[in-house]
Amino acid sequence: MALVQIQPRSTQATAGGDTVADAMDTTGPQVCDDMTVEVALSVMASARTGHLLVCDGSGRCTGLVTQSQLAAVRDGSAYSDRVRLRDILGDRGPFTSPVTTMVEAGHMMRYTDVDALPVVDEHGSALGVLALAR
Repeated sequence: MALVQIQPRSTQATAGGDTVADAMDTTGPQVCDDMTVEVALSVMASARTGHLLVCDGSGRCTGLVTQSQLAAVRDGSAYSDRVRLRDILGDRGPFTSPVTTMVEAGHMMRYTDVDALPVVDEHGSALGVLALAR
């Protein structure tokens, strides 16, 4: 399992090894949870990314959506053009902290079977995304 290292940040590594802050991508788009699925898919296409960080009206990260998740919702029988991201996110999480070690984050990603994790600060604000390399 290789992790993407697009914009490394200078952070002192913890005793457990490199941290998530050393490998997270901080360049991806963040969108509001009241955005519709269609608009989110357009944003993804424009940004040439496979995922979006989703935040609520107060700026707290509420999750991450992928292009495949949105396409599945759009192709579903219950879909309408009024479906918003907040309608499909479900439970918050999983998330990780920038001070989490890469080993711990790797275990979390395998355990929760995700390819990308939102990285949030102590207030729940999105800092970036930790994603598996393709």
